[in-house]
Amino acid sequence: MKFARSLTFPAVALAATLGTTHAQTLVGFSDPKLPFTVSLPKGWLGVDFKDGTSGVSIVSAKAPPATLMRLLFVDKAGGKPTPEGEFKKFEAGIKGTGAAVKQTASRTLKVGALSGVERSYTLTHPKGQLKMRVWYGVGAKNLYSFQLTDTPARFAAASGTFDKVLVSVKFK
Repeated sequence: MKFARSLTFPAVALAATLGTTHAQTLVGFSDPKLPFTVSLPKGWLGVDFKDGTSGVSIVSAKAPPATLMRLLFVDKAGGKPTPEGEFKKFEAGIKGTGAAVKQTASRTLKVGALSGVERSYTLTHPKGQLKMRVWYGVGAKNLYSFQLTDTPARFAAASGTFDKVLVSVKFK
């Protein structure tokens, strides 16, 4: 099962810079092509990585290092994906890039009305380290992959914002 093409939308301002102590403001976001609605950090920018995925990808700044959130989906097309199977493919894909990946946590997490599995990771690559949270959920029609990626120094603040985003998800 492969994630299909990306939705393209204007690079609309969607959150203020992370790492500050004030509360992150979220704004509602809806697109008829998405099988969910969500609130996203105000001031963040939409980005199309042209990687064949469908969903929403946003960054906290125009230039790296920036916090990245991706809320992706793919039609199951009659398949029977599981979070465990998707994590195996995800981890193999990371290792295939030459980066080292270490799982640091795993938990069952309900997003909207959908129960799934979230894992946290530390990735080590030639330019340093990144931390990630990845959630997979399997709905009636779609497989969902919601992800957060950031530097270790900003990860705690970014993670708090990601929690707020996840709580706002409503599946259609």
